[in-house]
Amino acid sequence: MKYRQLGASDLSVSEISLGSWLTYGVGVEQDAARACVDRAFDLGINFIDTANVYGRGAAETVLGETLAGRPRDSYVLATKVCGVMSDTDKGLSRAQILKQIDASLKRLRTDYVDLYQCHRYDPQTPLEETMAALSEVVRAGKARWIGFSEWSPEQIEAAFAMPGVEKFVSSQPQYSLLWRRPEQKVIPISAANGVSQIVWSPLAQGVLSGKYRPGAALPADSRGASDSMGNAMQTWLRPEILAAVQKLKPLAEAAGCSLTQFSLAWVLREPNVASAIVGASRPDQLDENAAASGLVVDPALFAQAEAIVADVRRAAA
Repeated sequence: MKYRQLGASDLSVSEISLGSWLTYGVGVEQDAARACVDRAFDLGINFIDTANVYGRGAAETVLGETLAGRPRDSYVLATKVCGVMSDTDKGLSRAQILKQIDASLKRLRTDYVDLYQCHRYDPQTPLEETMAALSEVVRAGKARWIGFSEWSPEQIEAAFAMPGVEKFVSSQPQYSLLWRRPEQKVIPISAANGVSQIVWSPLAQGVLSGKYRPGAALPADSRGASDSMGNAMQTWLRPEILAAVQKLKPLAEAAGCSLTQFSLAWVLREPNVASAIVGASRPDQLDENAAASGLVVDPALFAQAEAIVADVRRAAA
């Protein structure tokens, strides 16, 4: 496993990180979640990402129970705030940030998180209030660093320009061979301001593994066929997307790796990406994902892959 510095922070994170969206506490039983976390550590994955809204606390609770007993300095733990936790609990107001960080720490069974991220932007709260509250959390020792997820370039620049507050060190965008929007503005702005990307959905919800074939039934044991996890990926299951992905397989073979590893290596070719978040319901999935770290692929193969998928678009959500 290779490691990269997370922005201007002092955190060294594994190139492959373990996420918990739609899985732990929701679609994956606790014993399986524990097996996946244990395997992640065996493989050198030291970065675990979650959010308070995943299962409305369920994912944090499972991770807290699973991580209990491990030395706190042996892993980098990230969670998020903003999502709807109840009819009245949501957003990035000072009251919510201070309430939700304490609730997250209790579920995670820790005194601090290494990275506290704004899950989305909150247009109902002044940015000054949000940044001041995040700074308060850092200065109280409850989070070491802060980040954001899916903010617009204008929102990011406004936060960077604000004096007297803690600075963001991470951005968590969707980014993959099939979704390259962050390259336009978010990555350049971030690179210029000491911020690294932590990429979610680097495999387009598993579509870039090549397991889903156009016109074929969804594999019974796949995320796409899962009642609890499948809805989020329906926009990727268009026949033209699946057909294009199948054309990528010979390129992965030429690179001497699986299509999953090829797709993750493509994401990691970007220097501003610190880590690619993967989900896992079985430990063996992590074995394959982790092997993408440090993988050297001929840039010409990546260029061919980009050309193949250049014209395919996901369905509207």
